[in-house]
Amino acid sequence: MIQTRPHHYSDGETTFIGSLSYDDASPGPRPGVLIAPAFGGLGPLEIARAQDLARQGYVALAVDYYGDGKRANDEAEASALMRALNADRPLMARRMICALEVLKLLEGVDPGKIGAMGYCFGGKCVLDLARSGAEFQAVAPLHGVYDAPEMTAPHMVPAALILHGWDDPLSPPEAVLTLTKELTATCDDWQLLAFGHTGHAFTNPSAKAPAKGLAFNEDANRRSWAALLAFFAEKLGGA
Repeated sequence: MIQTRPHHYSDGETTFIGSLSYDDASPGPRPGVLIAPAFGGLGPLEIARAQDLARQGYVALAVDYYGDGKRANDEAEASALMRALNADRPLMARRMICALEVLKLLEGVDPGKIGAMGYCFGGKCVLDLARSGAEFQAVAPLHGVYDAPEMTAPHMVPAALILHGWDDPLSPPEAVLTLTKELTATCDDWQLLAFGHTGHAFTNPSAKAPAKGLAFNEDANRRSWAALLAFFAEKLGGA
């Protein structure tokens, strides 16, 4: 049976309230996956995705990168929270490293089989986790934001799968090209899957602003999920 519960953890300064999902009938040790949410903070979509991964045999920890379970009530508040964390990229990376170490130490998790995925701003968070030099096996941003921080490790340990809407106004083609140059220099195993006629937030059924380049795309959502599962199965040794 799939179990989902809040998971409290701390970096010694801030308390975080993530959401942990796993199948209590699945024998361990199992691969683990971090899920970094979009800019509104941890919410129902990420928790549902963690449950989907648990059904596939993973232990999934949806991350609280703002701290104290903080979640925005509207877009303006989400933007303010994101700006504050984005202004301190080392802090963002430390919080993601903390979540990674917490996941590795969970009972029933194989610490040598860890993936990280993230949506929108969460895509930037998992990329920064990989850019920090942290040791894990697979990273996958979905309609992420790709600008790199000032300081990065010379080598990115995990394999990378970039799942991208080609018409995303937050990550236009020139930003994608810059990312691919970065990955070519730092990542031994990377791939890019771009979906045509697809903008930002293509996995979010609530995204309904096509004039702004933000819209759910059923085909891209389905195809990106299939690609993500195949990537994790390959790089994490299957669930």
